[in-house]
Amino acid sequence: MTLEQSTVVVLDRDGVINEDSPDFIKTPDEWHAIPGSLEAIAKLKQAGYEVAIATNQSGVGRGLFSINTLWDIHQKMLGEILANGGYIKRIFFCLHTPEDNCDCRKPKPGLLYQIAEHFACGFDHMIMIGDAARDLEAANAVGVRSILVRTGKGVQTETDLKQTKQLEVYDDLAAAVTALLAEGIAN
Repeated sequence: MTLEQSTVVVLDRDGVINEDSPDFIKTPDEWHAIPGSLEAIAKLKQAGYEVAIATNQSGVGRGLFSINTLWDIHQKMLGEILANGGYIKRIFFCLHTPEDNCDCRKPKPGLLYQIAEHFACGFDHMIMIGDAARDLEAANAVGVRSILVRTGKGVQTETDLKQTKQLEVYDDLAAAVTALLAEGIAN
């Protein structure tokens, strides 16, 4: 991978950038960044990576909050990321419930197809960072490098998968970004 074609780092939202909740993040007040995640996104930007978010948001489909509230949550997140020197190029989200059996809800790779089209890049120029098996499964389905973080559902995911899969695992987004930058993929 080189930056002749920008590498796109795709982040899951809940459990990677912000604290997760089994009851969903339903308001901007419930959105709280994981320590170090905002600074990690800024480091990606400074190193020349494109950064996108791919997130399942079935709370909208379940009627727990509206699309306007999701917009407000994302505005808060983007504001905090910008205030820390980072930038998210675009947020891709699925509003469907698991019962909808859509193509965009992770673990299906529909959001990654959308990202590849938007950025006009191949899957070999993408890295997915997530905390859940569904993030890794979506990435693996299309040959995208996947990284697991132990925040959010990550510790449980690591326990569930370590016997069956080779995993690239870091404690949090900050540690994953430090490792990526050390590889020298982007300058």
